[in-house]
Amino acid sequence: MASTAAGKQRIPKVAKVKNKAPAEVQITAEQLLREAKERELELLPPPPKQKITDEEELNDYKLKKRKGFEDNIRKNRTVISNWIKYAQWEESLKEILRARSIYERALDVDHRNITLWLKYAEMEMKSRQVNHARNIWDRAITILPRVNQFWYKYTYMEEMLGNVAGCRQAFERWMEWEPDEQAWHSYINFELRYKEVDKARTIYERFVLVHPEVKNWIKYGRFEEKHGYIAHSRKVYERAVEFFGEDYVDENLFVAFAKFEETQKEVCDERSQQTQTKASCFQAQPEHKGVLVFCLPQFERVRVIYKYALDRIPKHQAQELFKFYTMFEKKFGDRRGIEDVIVNKRRFQYEEEVKANPHNYDAWFDYLRLVENDADPDTVREVYERAIANIPPIQEKRHWKRYIYLWINYALYEELEVKDAEKTRQVYQASLDLIPHKKFTFAKIWLLYAQFEIRQKNLQGSRRVMGTAIGKCPKNKLLKGYIELELQLREFDRCRKLYEKYLEFSPENCTTWIKFSELETILGDVERARAIFELAIGQPRLDMPEVLWKSYIDFEIEQEEFENTRNLYKRLLQRTQHVKVWISYAKYELSIDGPDRLQKCRQIFEEANKGMRNCEEKEERLMLLESWRDFEREFGSESSMERVRKLMPDKVKKRRKLTAEDGSDAGWEEYYDYIFPEDAANQPNLKLLAMAKMWKRQQMVEDEDDNKSPEESPEVAENDKSPQESPEVAEETQTTSDEPAAPPEAERDAEMDRDDEGSSESDSDDDEGKKESKSGGEDKE
Repeated sequence: MASTAAGKQRIPKVAKVKNKAPAEVQITAEQLLREAKERELELLPPPPKQKITDEEELNDYKLKKRKGFEDNIRKNRTVISNWIKYAQWEESLKEILRARSIYERALDVDHRNITLWLKYAEMEMKSRQVNHARNIWDRAITILPRVNQFWYKYTYMEEMLGNVAGCRQAFERWMEWEPDEQAWHSYINFELRYKEVDKARTIYERFVLVHPEVKNWIKYGRFEEKHGYIAHSRKVYERAVEFFGEDYVDENLFVAFAKFEETQKEVCDERSQQTQTKASCFQAQPEHKGVLVFCLPQFERVRVIYKYALDRIPKHQAQELFKFYTMFEKKFGDRRGIEDVIVNKRRFQYEEEVKANPHNYDAWFDYLRLVENDADPDTVREVYERAIANIPPIQEKRHWKRYIYLWINYALYEELEVKDAEKTRQVYQASLDLIPHKKFTFAKIWLLYAQFEIRQKNLQGSRRVMGTAIGKCPKNKLLKGYIELELQLREFDRCRKLYEKYLEFSPENCTTWIKFSELETILGDVERARAIFELAIGQPRLDMPEVLWKSYIDFEIEQEEFENTRNLYKRLLQRTQHVKVWISYAKYELSIDGPDRLQKCRQIFEEANKGMRNCEEKEERLMLLESWRDFEREFGSESSMERVRKLMPDKVKKRRKLTAEDGSDAGWEEYYDYIFPEDAANQPNLKLLAMAKMWKRQQMVEDEDDNKSPEESPEVAENDKSPQESPEVAEETQTTSDEPAAPPEAERDAEMDRDDEGSSESDSDDDEGKKESKSGGEDKE
């Protein structure tokens, strides 16, 4: 910023952009990079190879290279890679002094760079300058003692040089900084390579105090065991258990301790077997007896270790401990001991689960199943009482569904396993007193209680239970179960009374009416059964009326009351015009042997077709016509089959507009529709449009080829489509079956309505009219 003579600051001029509009062709950075890549602008030709022939050229080359390296260093001294490249180049020329000088200059710039120290020391070691390398490592570990790589390299160099004392001294200096576990293991392995077990033990003693993890104590114990110091190894495990105490106890420590003792047991067993083979020779010598005496405590030591650990470790953290304890008992214990281990393991697990969530009834079921198989009745009762004490906090049936099975299983256990009838009755009564029957009930427990009283030959007590249930909380399952109970006892009068009570409670239940009628039919009272059906179909509200009517019709068919069956069908058709009712009625008439059965069946189809003309469900109407067509194929003549074919609809593809819930336009969807000949005949617009399109098609055919008739010209089928129709729509508008097309509209009116008016169109025009009726339906859409 410049200043004037008056002392005022003068703002420099900035070039102004006159045209700030965007360029017509925008170029992005991606395009620039792609162009540079395609033109290979960044590729430079390799420098020419220089061949040095004399010392003067070599000196010039060295001077040039050194000047380049020095310039790079002068530009940015902090880039250590430039220093390393410079030093390595000097090293390649065997200029060790110059390389050493470069490394020293670089260390003055950045003495905390690890790579620089490593490259410097490696150069000295390659040049066999041991003292220089030792000096560099010593400086490195003094400046950066937490870089383990320096220590590893230093100790490795000393060991490779055979300087064991110097290597040990380096390790000792390293251990003063308390490094990570791998460094201690490296020191221990170094001592073991030179058979210094005592020194390795000393290192382990320091190691487990610096890193007091369980795994390190276990490694220490295995080290002693591996080198044959069994007493020392046992002492290490005992010290570890004492060191961690009960607050920081770990299952892995006890597993390793138990495995150690178990291994010693196996070793002793081998010695025992060897001793027993020589027993005949050394019976009088006490030392062989002493082997067995020494081995016996090992078995108990392992069990004591496992039990001590299980008493102090939380059960959810002792899975591995249980696993190895089970394996130990399988190998050395008896059957009872194995079962106790497995049962205790599962019991501890279930105890933890039910303590965490007392309302976890699935855990209670598993727990009870376990104790039922192993424990005594008092223990099982105690667990059951603890389980049923956890009443669901909310009085909603969905929360009680699992809970109520605890009471059921409790009662069944008392009845079947303990065989205590009085206790079972108390359990049932207590459960029924607990359930809030005014809000909901459980029919299952009422029925089980009643069946239990029957098994105890207390019939009055069973009926009293069911009567109380129906009086307190009548429901379908209770009434149905009570009726089945009386049916098994063959008390039919009581069943009638219960059915009457049931129907007063739920008159819309069709199944009850049907079962009541079936009972009367079995008992031989047909009129009573018919009266029950009449009462049933007269109810204003039914849950399954179609099932009830079908049962009534089947009942009359079984009784061979054909006239009553016809009347039932007619009464049913007055209520509903469902296609299945018409088809069933027609099949019924066909099944009755008689000379006019075919005529009656055909007449029913005729009535059904007339009655379903105004039906909105065109698929049902099509189903009726297909059933009629099948009937005519089997029993009809050619004329009757032709008549049904003319009534078959055409399947067309249409589009309709969809509207979303909020009233907005949701687009269009395609759907299939059926056009019936009777419906098409009642629409004069379709007939007029069909005649116009037929005239247009004839004009187009005459323009193309005056010598060809519409039937012979292959282009007629192509021109038959409307210009607005897609090929798919035109294909779908054809008749789906292989049957002949229906007659023209005027002729259909004359046939269906028995009118005197007719049509004088020819047979060929019939086919043309059929096609035009399809196109007309599409254009109307």
